[in-house]
Amino acid sequence: MTTAAGSGRDAEGVSRFVEHFAAQLVEAGVPRMPARVFAALLASDTGALTSVELGEQLQISPAAVSGAVRYLAQVHLVSREREPGSRRERYRVHSDQWYEALTNREAIIKRWEEALRDGVSSLGADTPAGRRLAETLAFFEFMEGELEAMMGRWRVHRDKTFGQGWTTEGWTTEG
Repeated sequence: MTTAAGSGRDAEGVSRFVEHFAAQLVEAGVPRMPARVFAALLASDTGALTSVELGEQLQISPAAVSGAVRYLAQVHLVSREREPGSRRERYRVHSDQWYEALTNREAIIKRWEEALRDGVSSLGADTPAGRRLAETLAFFEFMEGELEAMMGRWRVHRDKTFGQGWTTEGWTTEG
């Protein structure tokens, strides 16, 4: 059994998880390299790795890491942080990455709703296309309200399941 970078974990098992989970993300529409980088970060004990560590683990170029991280940061699945006393950056997933990714979609959904309203007005609410746009608009408005309520229920469930103040980085003083 090979161990992963001093962690005592099975490196082959970690690699199998990373590639399997990345494949699931790709099937759901995430580009391949960002999916692999995200899965590697998720599987790391600290939830944070440098570009060099990601490149070595995934056997990819620094440019591939950079492009993947840029995509993941845009969709709010990772954040960048500087290593203390260094110019190197670490890329981190947080315990609330899914929550953040979903809730940060609110601004996008609002823009879609505005465009759909304009479309209904432009095409005419009584036309087949206008009715189709109106139904799409109603769907997004419904989802927006449901998402907000669901996220509130998730916070309560998370606190019951993991305790208030728990993050993947450890206990915080918040909560």
